[in-house]
Amino acid sequence: MYRKDLRESIDSVINFDALYDKTFLITGAAGLIASFLIDLLFYANETMDAGIRVYALVRNQAYAKTRFQTLMNHPGFHLVVQDVCDPILLNERADYIIHAAGDGYPGAFREHPVETMLPAVMGTFQLLEYMKKTNGIRFLYISSGEIYGSGHQTGLVETDSGYVDSMKSRSCYPSAKRAAETMCASYFAEYGLDTVVARPSHVYGPNSTRNDNRASAQFFRDICNGRDVILKSSGQQLRSYTYVADCVSALLTILACGVSGEAYNIAKPAATATIAEFAETAARIGRRTCRFEHADEKGTQEKTPVSYAVLDSGKLQALGWKGKYDIQRGICHTLEILLQQA
Repeated sequence: MYRKDLRESIDSVINFDALYDKTFLITGAAGLIASFLIDLLFYANETMDAGIRVYALVRNQAYAKTRFQTLMNHPGFHLVVQDVCDPILLNERADYIIHAAGDGYPGAFREHPVETMLPAVMGTFQLLEYMKKTNGIRFLYISSGEIYGSGHQTGLVETDSGYVDSMKSRSCYPSAKRAAETMCASYFAEYGLDTVVARPSHVYGPNSTRNDNRASAQFFRDICNGRDVILKSSGQQLRSYTYVADCVSALLTILACGVSGEAYNIAKPAATATIAEFAETAARIGRRTCRFEHADEKGTQEKTPVSYAVLDSGKLQALGWKGKYDIQRGICHTLEILLQQA
């Protein structure tokens, strides 16, 4: 199933040929999005002779070696072990830089708000400085739909901007993402660096890390461990959900076809649900029961203030991209892959 998802994701990329024989530097390489992306690029090497080389930047070498054990001896795969907030140690030139590093889950926002901000702000700075020195082709920053803040009632387009309370530490994530986007725009304006920004909606899939305590990741963890799905809020927040295979095909489409200095939402129009609807669908597919429990103090602190997060992806679709996974299909694939790995 996983390899089929890789194949379908490649087929959804507009102008994939532009990526042939290129060198990538990918940060946050062992995370949900970037690990699928790397698997896809090497699947393309295996099945399409794409000639792609990847420098995978990680902090946790031991975990990365386990995650990428099948690639460790591949001549086109190289681990770069460092903190993205430090000057980039890589001497080789990367054609494409994809910045996916950073903890995007509520536990990190509550316990480590400073460390949540640094990869977005300092990491983006260090990578853009590296690109400026090495004359890279394009920089893709993976931002988030959280940058839109609260106060919306209609599908969010790239020019929208809602309220984010800058004096709340829970705002560490959207505030840092906003700052990183502006840094990309500033390097484009001042130095002419080719930067482009992607704003994924809520991304889920089988590659979540163990630290990921977002509701969707916990639902899948519960099902795979034979437990009922536990919902710790009313679950009425409405959001767009994007299966990781759709997210990665969108990212590569933006990388290959996006307009310099622009941002693009990533969402499949039909993949919209409340958190409760997502939980109930996961429970039904996983043949478990969905139950409500009151959140403890920690859960209350981690709760997002945003009740509406539906993204309009018309700008991305104008590039020719179309998502392939509605919520039911994405959940089915996630659970099947996780249960195969168990």
